[in-house]
Amino acid sequence: MGPHVHDPRTGEILESDIIWYHNVMNLLRNWFFIQTAAINPDARSVKFRNEIMGRLIRFVSAHEVGHTLGLPHNMGSSSAYPVESLRDPEFTKRMGTAPSIMDYARFNYVAQPGDGDVGLMPNIGPYDKWSIMYGYKVIPEADDYEDERLTLNSWITERADDPIYRFGRQRFRPTDPSAQTEDIGDNSMKASEYGIANLKRIVPNLIEWTAEEAKDFKDLNELYNNVLGQFRRYLGHVTANIGGIYEFNKTYDENDVIYTHVPKERQEEAMAFLQKHIFETPEWAIDQDILRRIEEDGNMERIRRLQEGALNLLLNPDRLNRVIENQTLNGAQAYSLTELFTDVRSSVFTEILNGGNIDTYRRNLQRTTVDVMAGLMKNQRNEFENSDIQAVARGNLKVILEAARNYSNQQDELSAFHIQDLAERIDMILDPR
Repeated sequence: MGPHVHDPRTGEILESDIIWYHNVMNLLRNWFFIQTAAINPDARSVKFRNEIMGRLIRFVSAHEVGHTLGLPHNMGSSSAYPVESLRDPEFTKRMGTAPSIMDYARFNYVAQPGDGDVGLMPNIGPYDKWSIMYGYKVIPEADDYEDERLTLNSWITERADDPIYRFGRQRFRPTDPSAQTEDIGDNSMKASEYGIANLKRIVPNLIEWTAEEAKDFKDLNELYNNVLGQFRRYLGHVTANIGGIYEFNKTYDENDVIYTHVPKERQEEAMAFLQKHIFETPEWAIDQDILRRIEEDGNMERIRRLQEGALNLLLNPDRLNRVIENQTLNGAQAYSLTELFTDVRSSVFTEILNGGNIDTYRRNLQRTTVDVMAGLMKNQRNEFENSDIQAVARGNLKVILEAARNYSNQQDELSAFHIQDLAERIDMILDPR
């Protein structure tokens, strides 16, 4: 979207431009392929038919025209639809993937094989039509600005309890899990579970679906990395629930709160998802048939970076301080900082705590987790250094160190060496020399 010129006295838009970047069609190809190819034959190639690409371009164009009319991104729109509704052909054909095309709702990655002819794309929705009415409808009966403002407010309060008309602001790192970019549905864990199921269906078919006579494997490489990028998005959507705070804007006359903490059960659901999908090695993403066509090495570091990114996002100090504040305000009803760290520790260091061999991916994950906890202890920002974060990080490192010292494995020499090294690393973090 390009700049627009408006009259500062009235807000009237006098002129506007839409700038179409050179790579938009490639972005659309990648998004539509990765998010729908598991159920959509039209997306199973590196070049789409003109009718398909034309429909994708129409979607982006409509979104950008919305900006020229003054509409901002509404990242809270897509959470109005229950996840299971996105598997319903009648509902999705009628309602699209979100009530607003101004969300980054993209395409229907929730729908599963066997669901039928589901709708795959966002459309201009009821929120968009309502916004245009709010911004542009003439109110001839209003005598002055105050009369007009009261009429506009009555339109808002009439729809206050309908999530279809909710606005959720855009943030770089969202604290509200119901207002995120690139997500759809009202439950990040359910939607992402369906999304990962579809990624698992796409990966074994990537070589076939990207094949072109006399071409190299450039598209295979690009789309494989887009699969992992989509997986990373799902991890981010889920993590936002931990330490999350819902923001539902209200007017004074609604007499209701704006901010509420995400319920403990929902945060525990998010942690269970992370334990299953990223703290356990995502074996489905390691396809040797693909890897041997796109690189000579790099797979182990790729998986480690995925896990490191998830850990850094989860153990972000701002998030952890929100967890502490929730516990302070709500006591046992909150998902506590100690529960969070215990859940991470029990799933990442399972072999050390319970015995057993430790494979390469798990060794990398354990070292990375220790590094991330060490980073928390080195953070000197006052609001973090003087919170409970460093105390809990230190306490957990001590628990891991004690378990490492008690670990015994005579069958796997590499696991034993890893444990010795891990103990030395933790010892130096706790007692720098």
